[in-house]
Amino acid sequence: MTVIAVILLLLLAASGIYVAAVLGLVSVILGETFSFLPLMPSLGTVSWGASSNFLLVAVPLFILMGEILLRTGIAADMFNALDKWVNWIPGGLMHTNVASTALFAATTGSSVATAATIGTVAVPNIEKHGYGPSLFLGSLAAGGTLGILIPPSISIIIYAFLTDSSVNDLYLAAMIPGFSLAVMFSVAIYIACKINPSLSGTRDKANWSERFRALPHLLPPIILFLVVIGSIYIGIATPTEAASLGVVASLIFGLSRKRINLEVLKRSFEGTMKTTSMVLLIVVVAHFLNFVLQTIGATQFITDFMDNLGLNPYVAIVLIIAFYLVLGMFMEGLTLITVTTPIVVPVILALGFDQIWFGIVFVILIEASLITPPIGINLFVVQAVRGKGEFRDVVIGSLPFLIMMIGMIFLLLLFPGIAMWLPNLLN
Repeated sequence: MTVIAVILLLLLAASGIYVAAVLGLVSVILGETFSFLPLMPSLGTVSWGASSNFLLVAVPLFILMGEILLRTGIAADMFNALDKWVNWIPGGLMHTNVASTALFAATTGSSVATAATIGTVAVPNIEKHGYGPSLFLGSLAAGGTLGILIPPSISIIIYAFLTDSSVNDLYLAAMIPGFSLAVMFSVAIYIACKINPSLSGTRDKANWSERFRALPHLLPPIILFLVVIGSIYIGIATPTEAASLGVVASLIFGLSRKRINLEVLKRSFEGTMKTTSMVLLIVVVAHFLNFVLQTIGATQFITDFMDNLGLNPYVAIVLIIAFYLVLGMFMEGLTLITVTTPIVVPVILALGFDQIWFGIVFVILIEASLITPPIGINLFVVQAVRGKGEFRDVVIGSLPFLIMMIGMIFLLLLFPGIAMWLPNLLN
């Protein structure tokens, strides 16, 4: 059953069919083939249970917040302001790319939105300032992945929903690894540019007066982060309510700059509806697939199989990590979360690991899947924004950052406190 399920997923995904349709087809085939019970009549009940969870309301709200920041030009202002502060470091604008994606990620929670938004602003500077295109594009693709790790993160919300974990604890656990990974990305850029200075390009020099005049443009994302995350941890809002506060704050910032009009609102709502429909349809269908897998016994079989192998827990977790790195080359990140979480997390718990800690490791693995060919979606997003040149430039440029992600995973294995210190401190 397990082998057939994996083969079906890979074959159908490779055929180019929409992800939600793939998951639905696999659910029907497995249910009709292996179950002694009629599972299709349960589709309505399972789907309603999945889609009516209050926590999921945060997903469209965070997406809308990012759309407003994009449409009102606040993201572009943030990029230009950050550039005046960090472009003196060898690597110049590439450090701005990482800093901007980290800051924008901390307000939107979306990897694709982060890569597309910052990429649109940054890409014209490749030729303008003579940067090596591979590393520059790689910094955008990899920096965009920070959107699913640094709180507020949509992927973390979905993981929490699927595992019945605390969003608050997961957000706390993601703080240090998320911002540390951004620093590691900058370190990779610095080392690469020291080894090969031609990658660095020319840099616009900013004086201190220009830097201080740019500071007000950094306030919106910082204040939004404080509003969303701060309201959760001082106890006045749930994650869903905090997301709605973030939307209101982003509207206020747009109005204060006189950039909110009917056209901006229309495009923001349309973008939100398109993205939300895609995300939640996958979540609902994956929920039914997980119901089928549990009903036919596949989930319990995998847990028992891993337990019976008698492997050292750390050997087992390394094998699971390696499995995800390979699987991430062929499956899209959201699919990995929704399909594999209910199967793998029971195995992780049986091995004695904490599901909050694994949630952070898991999200970094999903980040890695976003920049690993041939399915890495951030690679395609950045190449689409670039609009010319060879796709392999983006792939090659992302490799140093992929190495940094793997390095962070092994740091978390060696020092779990990197993720667990904040949750343990504040609980």
